[in-house]
Amino acid sequence: MLCAPTVAQRQADHPPDAIADRQNTRYQGLTAKQRLGWIVKGTVGPRSLGIGLFTSALATASNRPDEYGPHWDGFGKRYAMRLTGIATERVMEAGLGALWGEDPRYFRSSETAFKPRLKHVVAMTFEAKYDDGEIRPAYARLIAIPGSSYLSNTWRADSVATHSDALKRAAFGFLGKMTTNALAEFGPDLKKRVTKKKSKKNHSASF
Repeated sequence: MLCAPTVAQRQADHPPDAIADRQNTRYQGLTAKQRLGWIVKGTVGPRSLGIGLFTSALATASNRPDEYGPHWDGFGKRYAMRLTGIATERVMEAGLGALWGEDPRYFRSSETAFKPRLKHVVAMTFEAKYDDGEIRPAYARLIAIPGSSYLSNTWRADSVATHSDALKRAAFGFLGKMTTNALAEFGPDLKKRVTKKKSKKNHSASF
């Protein structure tokens, strides 16, 4: 009974995509509605849209692919192209994962030391929880990232619709997943530290 409020508080402190650890006791599998929400959030959520603005601006400045041109129209095409790629990847991962109970969300480590948590970040780039609470290879993700990359060759500009370009996009896809894992793992800790420092400064300034 004494542990119940603590567990509930820990769940409230972390976003749904990063609330559990490798223990099975608190895990609940995704519902169909949650899978849909994961697709929508990852495609048109604030973080995704913000990253899209940055990467599309860089691509427009370097005029790659050159078929789109270095202007606002080209920026719009690049931005839309990124969205279609991410949407395809997310739909594939969530859809395929639903067939065998693979959970696409990231779950924070139960460890407190930095090194084990970093290993967890890397491992969960290629692994996932399943409906039984066990950790196994993330087969849906391993299919979706390269699969969507190659599939998008069918509607991309010819200069970036090659085999090597698809491989590069797949590699960046896994790197991006690892980066978001790291943010989910260590972001809350950094936020707490910043908040504590601010509160200390405000407290000292009041005297």
